[in-house]
Amino acid sequence: MHSIEIVLAMLLAVAASGFLVRVLPFSLPLPLVQIGLGAVISMFNHGVELDPELFFLLFLPPLLFLDGWRIPKQGLFRDRTVILELALGLVVFTVVGAGFLIHWMIPAMPVAVAFALAAILSPTDPVALSAISSRVPIPKRLMHILEGESLLNDASGLVCFQFAVAAALTGAFSLADASLTFLWVALAGLGCGIGVTWAINVLQRWIMRHFGEEAGSSILVSLLTPFAAYVVAEAVSASGILAAVSAGITMSYVELSGRAAASVRIQRTAVWDMVQFTLNGIVFTLLGEQLPGIVRNAIRSIDETGHLQPWWLAIYVAAISLGLILLRLIWVWVSLGLNLLRDRARGVERTSPNWRIIVATSLAGVRGAITLAGVLTLPLAMGDGSPFPARDLAIFLAAAVILVSLLIASVALPPLLKNLQLPEEQEDQQEEDLARKAAARAALVAVESERQRLVASAEAVEDQELYGACAERVSQLYQRHVDRLGGEADIAPAQARRIEQVERQMRQAGLRAERAELFRLARERKISEEVSRKLVRNLDLLETRQR
Repeated sequence: MHSIEIVLAMLLAVAASGFLVRVLPFSLPLPLVQIGLGAVISMFNHGVELDPELFFLLFLPPLLFLDGWRIPKQGLFRDRTVILELALGLVVFTVVGAGFLIHWMIPAMPVAVAFALAAILSPTDPVALSAISSRVPIPKRLMHILEGESLLNDASGLVCFQFAVAAALTGAFSLADASLTFLWVALAGLGCGIGVTWAINVLQRWIMRHFGEEAGSSILVSLLTPFAAYVVAEAVSASGILAAVSAGITMSYVELSGRAAASVRIQRTAVWDMVQFTLNGIVFTLLGEQLPGIVRNAIRSIDETGHLQPWWLAIYVAAISLGLILLRLIWVWVSLGLNLLRDRARGVERTSPNWRIIVATSLAGVRGAITLAGVLTLPLAMGDGSPFPARDLAIFLAAAVILVSLLIASVALPPLLKNLQLPEEQEDQQEEDLARKAAARAALVAVESERQRLVASAEAVEDQELYGACAERVSQLYQRHVDRLGGEADIAPAQARRIEQVERQMRQAGLRAERAELFRLARERKISEEVSRKLVRNLDLLETRQR
């Protein structure tokens, strides 16, 4: 198959997966269906030459950018301590624990290579997590913590991976160099994402102010922003992944300015939803397409482990997967206990979460695209030209652990979290009520101001009466006294059109005021960004329909 045919086949497989997951007589997670379709494609193709660097560039920036854009920031900052413990401490703990476990099981795999494999298995994947979250009843706050962890632990995992590979090639390792490199990779990556996004939006605002806004161009710029942040970060040897994440987070704050038109926001949301579904699907379809070749190479290299039977590969995968879960469980349990003790020392009483939440946090450590693309960057040869030890075996183990983690999370989490009684959180509803009331009050003031402006410019008394009646009708809509006034049957067609035009004008004024008030409340952190986004979208849809 030619390259264009493979791309079209994968796009068709992604489209078909959305239907198959609904019509299959048994429930299967969408990523597993897409992996299966990828394996089917591999039967008609000798294998796609997957360039890991190209894979990182094409697929990860937009997906991570969108996750950073949409993740609730209040939850991210509220649970920052827990998220950083998982994104940094757990990664190092996993690298050490899993690295020694892998080398103990497979003595033929050098320690440095075992640590490299453990390092690339340590970061969880936001793409894989978002792919299964729609079918798994994960509590909202836990989901926010897992999303924050998966967005931030890539840099720490990849830095550990790079230094483990360097140690395998040179036989040397420097903790000081590794620490300094990590600081540069992380901080410079975050700075690149923030700087690029800010610069693009400043330029875009200048162009809009002088030449107007075109929806297609604005949406295209938003699609190109994560790629720009990624490329700039990689050019200065920083983390392109963190740059894409920070670009998305920065974009969410830029969005609070409310400068984008309602029609642009609606079209942009539809485009980004399509991009997210397509790229998510292609990532897992590619994994399925690569899987048969990975298995064949691993079976050929089984003699490197000192065993002759291929079923030993299944034992290795099961042991590594179980080890990762246990290491995560230990870290979560110990970290939670220390946080509770620290809070009690400060006089803050907190109840320990249900044991099922702790187990769910351990099982939700899903691996995905970053692990696959990272392990494929293992060098083909050592410095002296000899083959890199156990490379094919390491790639197989990483791919198999991805599948197992997806399967465990998809199968075990629903029954584990079913009927779990959690404390009711009234914050979202209270914030929404506050936002609706404040927006309605702002709209009433804006409608009255619009009425006064129109009355002042009116020449005929009939127009003044018309403006007053229309303002009263719109105000009543906002106050929810009545849905609509009757008595329009006897109005002349021309007068009815005039009434409709004035009412639409006043509704537009009210909607603009509501939206401005919502953005103000979000900027001042009186409501969450999640509530603000939901209500602004409703207003955008109303405005678009009225236009």
